[in-house]
Amino acid sequence: VQLQASGGGLVQAGDSLKLSCAASERTSVMAWFRQAPGKEREFVATTGRGGGNARYSDSVKGRFTISRDNGKNTVYLQMDSLKPEDTAVYYCAAGQPITSTMRTPVGYRYWGQGTLVTVSS
Repeated sequence: VQLQASGGGLVQAGDSLKLSCAASERTSVMAWFRQAPGKEREFVATTGRGGGNARYSDSVKGRFTISRDNGKNTVYLQMDSLKPEDTAVYYCAAGQPITSTMRTPVGYRYWGQGTLVTVSS
C-alpha cells in the first residue's frame, strides 16, 4: 500500500487547513501522526474502515476532524483553530493495529511521506 499525503502549508494561528492522504488501495484503519522538530512522532487521530470509531489525542480533540472517503481510498484531516504548537510534519498511516497499539506508530505498517504544517503566531 502506498500513501500520498498533501495539503500542508503555512498558516496563521486560528486558521484552518485540510490534509488529504490518498491510498493506492483500500485500507483498514487509517491514522494521522505528527512529528515536530526534536520530538518523537505522536498520535493525532485515527478512524476505522467504515469511517467510524474516530479517536483523537487530547491536544487536538474538538479542533481536528478525521474522515475518510472509501470510494476514493482517501483519509482527511480537517484542522481548525490551529495553534503554533500544531507545527509539525504530518504523516498518514494505515494498518491493522490492535487496541493497545492504535495510538502508537508501531501499530501501522504503511506510511506516507509527510506534509509540513507551519502555524505562525
